[in-house]
Amino acid sequence: MAEILNEGNIWHLRNEWISYALMELPGGVLAHLYAGPRLQRLNPVGLMRRHGVDAEAFTVQECALDRLPQEYPSFGLGDMREGALTVEAPDGSCAVDLRLVCAEILDAKPALEGLPATRGEGCAAARFHLRDAHTGLEVELNYAVYDDCAALVRSARLVNRGEAPLVVERAYSLCLDLPDADWDLITLSGSWARERAVHRRPLVAGFQGVSTQRGASSLQTSPFMALARHEATEASGDVLGMALIYSGNFIARAEAVCTGGTRLLMGLNDRDFAWRLEPGEAFTTPEAALVVSTAGVGGMSRAFHTLWENHLLPKRWMGAERPVLLNSWEAAYFDFDEDKLLAIAEATADAGAKLFVMDDGWFGHRDDDTTSLGDWQTDLRKLPSGLKALGERVRALGIGFGIWMEPEMVSPDSDLYRAHPDWCLHIPGREGITARHQLVLDLGREDVQEFVYTAVADTLKESGAAYLKWDMNRNFSNIGSAALPANRQKETAHRYILGLYAVLGRLTADFPDVLFEGCSSGGGRFDAGMFYYVPQFWCSDDTDALMRCEIQYGTTLVFPPSTMGCHVSAVPNHQTSRVIPMATRFAVALGGSFGYELDPRRLTDEEREAMRGQIVFANATQQLRLYGAFYRLRSPFEGNDTAWMSVSPERDEALFTYVRNRAVPNVLPPLVKLRGLDALRRYRVVETGEVYGGDELMTVGLSCPVPSLGSGDAWSVMYTLKGEDEA
Repeated sequence: MAEILNEGNIWHLRNEWISYALMELPGGVLAHLYAGPRLQRLNPVGLMRRHGVDAEAFTVQECALDRLPQEYPSFGLGDMREGALTVEAPDGSCAVDLRLVCAEILDAKPALEGLPATRGEGCAAARFHLRDAHTGLEVELNYAVYDDCAALVRSARLVNRGEAPLVVERAYSLCLDLPDADWDLITLSGSWARERAVHRRPLVAGFQGVSTQRGASSLQTSPFMALARHEATEASGDVLGMALIYSGNFIARAEAVCTGGTRLLMGLNDRDFAWRLEPGEAFTTPEAALVVSTAGVGGMSRAFHTLWENHLLPKRWMGAERPVLLNSWEAAYFDFDEDKLLAIAEATADAGAKLFVMDDGWFGHRDDDTTSLGDWQTDLRKLPSGLKALGERVRALGIGFGIWMEPEMVSPDSDLYRAHPDWCLHIPGREGITARHQLVLDLGREDVQEFVYTAVADTLKESGAAYLKWDMNRNFSNIGSAALPANRQKETAHRYILGLYAVLGRLTADFPDVLFEGCSSGGGRFDAGMFYYVPQFWCSDDTDALMRCEIQYGTTLVFPPSTMGCHVSAVPNHQTSRVIPMATRFAVALGGSFGYELDPRRLTDEEREAMRGQIVFANATQQLRLYGAFYRLRSPFEGNDTAWMSVSPERDEALFTYVRNRAVPNVLPPLVKLRGLDALRRYRVVETGEVYGGDELMTVGLSCPVPSLGSGDAWSVMYTLKGEDEA
């Protein structure tokens, strides 16, 4: 169970796996003592000495703050490192000197105003009140540690208790000072169709990390950063992971300092950010999560998975069935009419899928991507019976109906833009910049929020849709708002995200049984902030199975399989032109929330029969695949193959998947060591009938068959393991 111990000036937050400790030093300076594996007891003098600080003789003079592991530091008053907080006072100075006023152990973890955050159940929570006497700024540092995973979450709330306005120029969510720099830095970076590639390199002196100022979190970089000991592997060693529960501009950085320590910072990107705080007003930072693992990178991932699954994702979808769906995009693109869609839907139902999704092109006069975003009225040229009738006819086939929208965008060629040109993000007097022939609506405005809510709600009501794919296909430019005065323009990007959250919160509350799937030009906003509202996200627009091995591998560093939308697509693949066997496309797509992205009418009779069997298998293994403990076994970034497995909570069942990229003749069978099994149990491989001991599978490995000559590239095998009894 999580608990918080308080002995005088020391607070120790801990559970079965993690300890996090803070200490009040003379003068009310709040210092960080320790973050790592659980400790039974603490020696504060020894822990502080690791940083070169004498806790018993500490004063703030002689730049003592430059070595001190401060809990929420500011630059400019003796600490020469980058700080977590910068606030401009009326006199033009920006340094903040926070001193502890009091601390309290809370009965429950409070929600964050206007922001997604982990829920308050199953945790121990504390709040520390600090104050800057010069400005009257008060800062509340909020913490919670959970019962069931090695994770701690924290956020800050700033309140202006002074008599004059303050301007917040930086307010990070997490600061953590470590006593050494003997770590590797792990980040996720990429681009459209190549999201979340894993990058690992040793820390070097100075600054390193990732950030974005594009308005969406994660095509090029992800709001995640980890430190791993040099010797740490996927399965062993010490790892610290950090993730931000936020969907917009962020920064995550490590500063390896000259004294040998490391300062970690994570929060809102302060590039072109400022927030004006009038007297009495408050500002809340997004919540950041810190995970501790002694079981390598894989242990870090499973801790994140547990945190998100049990405490962040919508409760309605925790452990719930996800319907096997077919999306019309790669089947038809914009070229469809009512008869064509119904024919595809009929083939979808015949195959055994449970949901047909109509993608882009059903509204306005949208025959391509140059027009009609914002005009969410049914295009009667394509759908003469209307949206309601189409939904009814699809449901008459015995399957659900889903729909695509891109509610945050507007086309210059649209009735909405002609009526409200000021509703988009723009800088008056400067030429507007389109991308994908569209502009971004200013969701920081309440009138725009109301329009977006109404457009989506009306579409869901009219269509009776059980599923909504929420897309967002371009990043920010010309970042300005007609609704804000000049001295608040730097609030625009953050106000946008707050507006997005407000709309999503209303919609998911009003339509609790609709399965919302996020999408942002593929996986461009794959972050914990979005997962507070939507239980799954389209992992990438790249559906090539070999590329997906890399994308899905990197994604699972932070997020569980249940959050990844993964589809079997047509061949040749529409992104890479590769021709990959259907069995391998299926095996890879089973790595997440499963579906299809093709026209089943174009399959051969043999492929259609295979599709029926695939859907039966996907449904039968769904709980195991989506909600079992997930283990990465082979990395596509390190060799010619990828392997992973999921294990049931009782460790009586597992699903193993192996994918080989390139054909290599005259080699021994692949031998893959499994993980997470019961060493004392015997396991039968359903597909072969072979029986192994759990200890044998984890120590020696599972031998995959040798592909026959001429089997080609992208060969795969899946094995279902059933526990029988003790060996």
